[in-house]
Amino acid sequence: MKDFNYYAPTEVVFGEKSEEQVAALVRKYGGTKVLVHFGGQSAIRSGLLDKICGLLSEGGVPFVKLGGVVPNPRLSLAKQGIELCRKEGVDFILAVGGGSVIDSAKCIAYGVCMDDDVWNLYLGKTEAPTTMLPVASVLTIPAAGSEMSEASVITNADAPRESGGRLLPGGTKLGYSNNMSRPKFAIMNPCRTFTLPPYQTAAGVTDMMMHTMERYFTLDGDMDFTTDVAEAMLRSIKNAVFAVLKNPDDYRYRAQIMWGGSLMHNGLTGCGVHDDWATHQIEHELSGMFDVTHGAGLAAIWPSWARYVLNDRTDGDDIHACRLSRFVRFAVNVMNVPNDFTNPEATALKGIEAMERFYHAIGMPINIKELIGRDVTDDEIREMTRKCSRNYASTCGAFKVLKADDMEAIYRMARG
Repeated sequence: MKDFNYYAPTEVVFGEKSEEQVAALVRKYGGTKVLVHFGGQSAIRSGLLDKICGLLSEGGVPFVKLGGVVPNPRLSLAKQGIELCRKEGVDFILAVGGGSVIDSAKCIAYGVCMDDDVWNLYLGKTEAPTTMLPVASVLTIPAAGSEMSEASVITNADAPRESGGRLLPGGTKLGYSNNMSRPKFAIMNPCRTFTLPPYQTAAGVTDMMMHTMERYFTLDGDMDFTTDVAEAMLRSIKNAVFAVLKNPDDYRYRAQIMWGGSLMHNGLTGCGVHDDWATHQIEHELSGMFDVTHGAGLAAIWPSWARYVLNDRTDGDDIHACRLSRFVRFAVNVMNVPNDFTNPEATALKGIEAMERFYHAIGMPINIKELIGRDVTDDEIREMTRKCSRNYASTCGAFKVLKADDMEAIYRMARG
């Protein structure tokens, strides 16, 4: 078990009328002029955007608006937001939407307080900031967990120029984490998720489950409490998604999914263990290249990552045994696979197969061909590998440290 700090400062206001408190919460956390940041037409059609703006007006909180956030949020819109905030004297950013909107809001919040190009922060070419605008959210799509996490991910679709004059291809998707960006508050009304399409609901659940699975698959086997919590969350969310796909207006299970998405990415299920995040990093190149839904991309990659890691013996028998025992525990305690004590490899493999059946049952793909609707080319695999490995210079993962050759092998296994 490793030492850890657990930091979860976000105030959560949960319930059917939670948004009524928005103006008071903004004032509580020092906001005097707000950027209301949102996505497309759904926030407008649902009436939520007008309601939030009306509540801010009634509460005496001036605001400006910036919409247009898309899945895999774009750096170009964030830069528009930075200029708007500077022009209008904004000192607080309120994201109305899901993880993409919150991530874009965090990028804006960093950029307003930087002299440097905010993209350099995500490239790791500038020092960690010491200040940023406060961010908060009115959550409408439970998935990314950004409403309580320290992370944000942004996509640069405009081929930025790297140092040394090398031009990056478009669609570069990078993340940055800093505890300063944990939102001040998160307003969560499960009723706002009733109209989510089934695919978006399923992709969101896949994403939040993977946030816990990236922490669950660890070589640290002596933090049983954290592992027990993670397994309970995974079982609960699996059950809940079938309930809401059958009955979208089921408040009980919508509420469990909404709260689960936050707890699965606020650090709780990573206490005392080393995180992995290889599946996320490999998937980022999929969604960066093909602009697919992040959760669906994770489902397309994870089974191949799991088989590759399970079968690997290059790190020695002891490490292989640790990995095998973890896959067996996942199979038995999360996927309800009977434990064949005489053949742990078979039990572990059945757990991966059970996960694939679960993905298909909720409408998720289990390979890249199912995800993008065609065969991925060798050139595309090589390009994703190059970008994932940062020009063959970086590894990813901790459960199994993946080099560029490993990443390429997983992309090839996942092609379908």
